[in-house]
This record gives sequence, structure tokens and C-alpha cells, in this order.
Amino acid sequence: MRKTVIFEWFGIVMPMREKYELIKRAGFDGVMMWWGSDDKQYDDYLKNPELARASGLFIENIHTPFERVNSLWLDNLDGEGYAESLRCYARDCAEHGIPAMVVHVSSGFDPPPVSELGLDRIKRLADVAENNNVAVALENLKRADYLQAIFEKIDSPQLKFCFDSGHANCYDTDTDFLSLYGGRLAALHLHDNDGKSDLHLAPFDGTIDWPSVMKRITATGYAGALSLEVFCGDGRLPADDAGALLKKAYGCAAALGALTC
Repeated sequence: MRKTVIFEWFGIVMPMREKYELIKRAGFDGVMMWWGSDDKQYDDYLKNPELARASGLFIENIHTPFERVNSLWLDNLDGEGYAESLRCYARDCAEHGIPAMVVHVSSGFDPPPVSELGLDRIKRLADVAENNNVAVALENLKRADYLQAIFEKIDSPQLKFCFDSGHANCYDTDTDFLSLYGGRLAALHLHDNDGKSDLHLAPFDGTIDWPSVMKRITATGYAGALSLEVFCGDGRLPADDAGALLKKAYGCAAALGALTC
């Protein structure tokens, strides 16, 4: 059976040690970690993979902060600072024995144009990733042309792809990301929505054709974990009971796993 993973930031605020124990108890094998936050109550536990490992969980990857991502394409100090932070996250992965980092490369429907400076910054990130044997998994978002430009112009074995099922269902729906970049697939963000908004519902609670999606993922040869990126908040996942949320989420992960057999 494929390993199952959940994003640790699923919307219920609680001590991270307790959260990791509940994640393990629900049946998950690992977590995706959020690598940075402004939420002070998490300060003691941020960037502490050993806390998750102490609960018997492995770290699938980290999700890097993306608030300033559009500056990556601009000739200013903020853009250079953001690019340097990404290079630091790659070194963090190597230091903590984490194999991959998930990265956004644009934000919104009208980001700054692809620039040679931005491509050079991503090339420098790829060089650091190669030196540290870390995969940089670029996620599909609202604009497919940014991924296309990067993958066409930067040749690096460490530049990989993170397939986000929810984004593919409600943004840039004419692009077949798995056909284009399935050979680079190194991470999954599996969640559902209504085809209109990025709701991060549990699989099978929205409009995604999961048998088709899982068949296409399997066809890429991807052998990694089935990783859920679900959030509570719309009423379909419990917002005040982490145990119940995780029980439902794990059932969905197991059902997705059955579709890959």
C-alpha cells in the first residue's frame, strides 16, 4: 500500500506535538511541513522535523512561504531577498534530511512577466538544490505559462513538479499538467473543490473525477506518497475535532490508494 501523508496545517490550531500524535494515530505515515509562519503560538515547533519524527512520522517535504513570490520576477531588493530565502530553505532541507521542497513561482492571475532575472534566480536555486541533493517541486497555480518557461529554459535534474489537484480543477483547466510534467512528478497536493474556488475539501467532497486523476497519476510512474492538502472551514471537515477530521481524511487517502491498485 502506498504511504499516506497529510499537510500539517489543516486549519485546527493546537500544540504541534499533540497534532503529530493524532496524525499518526489516524493512520498517516508522514507529513508535509509548513516552513514558516507569522503565528506566534507555533514558534516553539516551527522547523522542528524531529518533533514529527518522534511521533513516528516521516517528512515528505516542506512547503515554502509564498507571500512575496511575485517579487521573484522583479529587479528589486525584495526579489533578491526572497530568492535567497528559497536557497536557504534548500539548505535547510539538506540539514534536516528532508528530500524535497514545494515552491510557488507566481501569485494571482496577473503576476509580473517572466523575466530573465527571475529565471536566473530559479537557476541559482536549482544549483543549490543540486549541490544538496534536494528536489525543488514547482506547483501548478493560476498561470501555467510560468512553469512552462522555467522547465523549458532551465535544465536541472532537481527541478521537479508538484501536482495540485484542486488548482488543476479550478484554475487553468485547459492545461494537462500531468501529461506535460508527469515525468518530473515529485510531490502531490490532493484535495477537492467545486471547480470554481480553491476550497481544499477532502477528496470525494467536490467535483474532481478521482478515478481519472489517480489513473493519470499512476501512469506517470510516480511511486511516492499520496499526500492530502485539506483544510477545515466549510463545514464538510470538522473544525473543532482534529481526531474526526483526520479520521475522515485518512479514509479518503485510503480510498485514493485503492484507485492506484
